[in-house]
Amino acid sequence: MTTDHYANVRGRKLFYREAGPKDSPTIVLLHGFPSSSHMFRDLIPQLSDKFHVIAPDYVGFGYSDAPDVKEFEYTFDNLAAHVEELLFKNLGLKQFSIYVQDYGAPIGYRIASKHPEAIQGIVVQNGNAYAEGIGGAFDPMKPFWANRNSETEKPVRQLLTKDMTISQYTHGVKDPSRISPDSYTLDQLFLDRPGNAEVQLNLLHNYQSNVALYDQWHEYFRKRQPRMLIVWGTNDPFFTVEGAKAYKKDLPNAEMHLIETGHFALEDSSAFIAEHIREFLTSQTKKSAVPSVA
Repeated sequence: MTTDHYANVRGRKLFYREAGPKDSPTIVLLHGFPSSSHMFRDLIPQLSDKFHVIAPDYVGFGYSDAPDVKEFEYTFDNLAAHVEELLFKNLGLKQFSIYVQDYGAPIGYRIASKHPEAIQGIVVQNGNAYAEGIGGAFDPMKPFWANRNSETEKPVRQLLTKDMTISQYTHGVKDPSRISPDSYTLDQLFLDRPGNAEVQLNLLHNYQSNVALYDQWHEYFRKRQPRMLIVWGTNDPFFTVEGAKAYKKDLPNAEMHLIETGHFALEDSSAFIAEHIREFLTSQTKKSAVPSVA
């Protein structure tokens, strides 16, 4: 069964879910915006019979502490530093694989490029690291990145609304009836907490720091050649399928599977993704896989 925990990291409470035998290979699940470890509720039971699974909530997300922006610097560097300390210091992990989606990619890649010896494999699901993967849904953010003010904030604030949260889950899926309303309802509950709009705006503005690190991550990929499994929803308006294919430039042996769904592919494709993760994590050979379409 999955158990729920809190850890004290730099004086903040970080919530994390844990499942599976601790003496099995570990996989760390890193969630996206605007979700939390709740996005892995269906995946965790499908992995925990053979793997030790850890799924944290970042500071400002889910059940972790969400201090005011005056009390905490909401940057991706800072979020990654807290997750890093949780994994290495609090949990004492030495080696593990990571699953990265959306925000999970810049957080996971900061940790992986800093501790390459710890990373046994990377599963990337709609987690971008290439300029060609940035979709048109990012266009409203570009003026905000260039000059943050009340006017440029207005279109970005739309990302925090209920309609947009629902759209992130339902856009591009073949059968919307397979998308549980629990997903976007819980996300919106956390988004609507007092003060959380400023938290998310600070992180959305800081997202450009991730783009600035793309070259550094590419160098990490080329030099270290981490084993990678790519499972990607092809109808994602934020991170396009070109972003999935771009990984192959630096990681030609990466295994890639394209899925006809949207941004949160686990919502309707968790069984397909779990099957390939299980095969990937138990495989001891590096081999190029022919891309498939689900």
